Amino acid sequence: MTRFSVIIPTLNEADQIAACIHAVRQLDPDVELIVADGGSRDETPVLARASGARVVAAPRGRGVQLNAGAAVAKGDVFVFLHADTRLPDQAFTLLKRMFADPNVQIAKFRLSFDDDNCLLALAARLMWFDSLLTSYGDQCMVIRRELFTALGGFPDWPLFEDVELFRRARAVTPIYVVPAQVVTSARRFRTNGIMRQLLHDFWLWLQYLIGVSPHTIARQYR
Repeated sequence: MTRFSVIIPTLNEADQIAACIHAVRQLDPDVELIVADGGSRDETPVLARASGARVVAAPRGRGVQLNAGAAVAKGDVFVFLHADTRLPDQAFTLLKRMFADPNVQIAKFRLSFDDDNCLLALAARLMWFDSLLTSYGDQCMVIRRELFTALGGFPDWPLFEDVELFRRARAVTPIYVVPAQVVTSARRFRTNGIMRQLLHDFWLWLQYLIGVSPHTIARQYR
């Protein structure tokens, strides 16, 4: 039987982490839950432990944090979930069925936002298929331990670590798409303006594509 380890990177996610962990437990109480914290200054680690997750401290940076979580995970398949993203009700039923096929090495979910804005809905829908431009960690990367190890894990980057791992995986195996939607927070879009944030994100992606260091890009992201 496939064993899943859900790994959640956090940085000051006290408002989200307990609900995130509870939502996963509601779907499957048997999955391993690991929170990889990058030095939160709020109550994130305390709330994560109180909610039943194992907390691993790591240097700040999503790539580093995700690798730290994976290093202690016991599952056969890693589920990399953002704290502000919720899995669909049938997530683990679908994943168990999908990963019963040994040819399936890596997958992602379809994307949706917790906002009914038509522009956001269109942007999310465009990410339902796999490509360099349309596969991100917000869609919840699911990958077999063996492939993750063979690819060297995530690069130690603060940004685009997800795009890079998808790119490495794509070179050796198809990226499968789970036929169900995760719901991720649109809080950045609501705070900064939807069109402004979409254009900003696209500009960051273009810089990554032409070879600008993710460490440099991350300073603009913040």
